[in-house]
Amino acid sequence: MLDVLLTASKPELLDGDSDRTLRGLLYDYFAFGRSLEAARAQFASYVDLSPTQYLILIAVAHSTDKEPMGINQIAARLYLSGAFVTIEVNKLVSSGLIEKSVHPNDGRRVQLTATREGLDRLKRLAAFQRPVNDALFGSLSREEFKLLSQLLARLAAGGDHAVKLAEHLAGTIDNDATATSAPATPAARRRKSAAR
Repeated sequence: MLDVLLTASKPELLDGDSDRTLRGLLYDYFAFGRSLEAARAQFASYVDLSPTQYLILIAVAHSTDKEPMGINQIAARLYLSGAFVTIEVNKLVSSGLIEKSVHPNDGRRVQLTATREGLDRLKRLAAFQRPVNDALFGSLSREEFKLLSQLLARLAAGGDHAVKLAEHLAGTIDNDATATSAPATPAARRRKSAAR
């Protein structure tokens, strides 16, 4: 009976005929995720930004001449849509925290840089961030931290595919359920009656 309640089928995710470890991992991940979301909200509020604007400003501030940041690069790094990033970047430009300029090697692209005000806010924030991040990840050794970083990068890269699969399956299952539970049409009832 319990095998029909398994939440995964890949052998790598199962302990024999049990998904207990997977479920435990997800419970722990969601709990830690809530802590990360709460910390991010605190960081953003500290510098009077939304959580997304805060992430964008940090990404732009850490860009380099070799790896300049534009809309597409930020969207890819933060796993957000380009349209959404454009809206948020424009707000940061209006607030005087980010500047737009033409990319030196490609006139069709926009290059983003943090302004002095943007950098000043992040410097002020860093003193607040350091002890919080130290506490969030303080239970990990250096090797564990590096491994976690690598694993999360791989999981994040596959996350969009999993969500799209979930949306597709939900639509398919909903359609199947509707077809199964829908009352028979008069024509279908006549065919069923004639077959008797």
